[in-house]
Amino acid sequence: MPLIPEEPQIHESAQGPRATPANGRTAPTPRPVPGPRPVAPPRPGRPGPLRATAPAQRTPRDAAAKPGPSAPAAPAGSAGPQIQLIPASVEGALDAAEEAVDLLLDSGRAPGDILVVTTGDPHPWAAHELSFGEESYWAQHDAGDDVFYADAAVVARAAERPVVVVAVNGGSETAAAAALATAHSRAGALLIVCGDPQRINSVLGAGV
Repeated sequence: MPLIPEEPQIHESAQGPRATPANGRTAPTPRPVPGPRPVAPPRPGRPGPLRATAPAQRTPRDAAAKPGPSAPAAPAGSAGPQIQLIPASVEGALDAAEEAVDLLLDSGRAPGDILVVTTGDPHPWAAHELSFGEESYWAQHDAGDDVFYADAAVVARAAERPVVVVAVNGGSETAAAAALATAHSRAGALLIVCGDPQRINSVLGAGV
């Protein structure tokens, strides 16, 4: 009979040392690991402000386009259309003209208000449409519901539009002068010329 109580004491002492290391193990197992994980949520917040900066870049473009609608103030003085010069190389004149068209459309100009003239190679749209024949090409001009692109050689046939954009993307001085003179006469409110400033000023000063 006395042996029976001794057995549980042995079991208790065996469980005792096992419990102490277990407690020691729980202490060194810090659970701060989940703590740093919540720090991750701020990361998704960072792209937010980056996206906000993107529209900010568009606002200056809109501001640059605002002079477009203000152009009609020039005809009030019977001095002809307002003239704006956008410096560009011969190779970049057409791209500058396209950018000017985009700004005009963003500012509220109707596509049918805009005529684009090239002094060198024709605009790809004009070359494409002319491949279907001159009748369909000029039919789109007469419809007047979209931006129309014309080469300097045929711009004399184009009707007047509120805004004319000229891309001085090549051609001789004579061709450029003739194109600018015709474009000036076709522009009701605003004439935008994209090209080399010195060359354009010399042509404009020649009587445009």
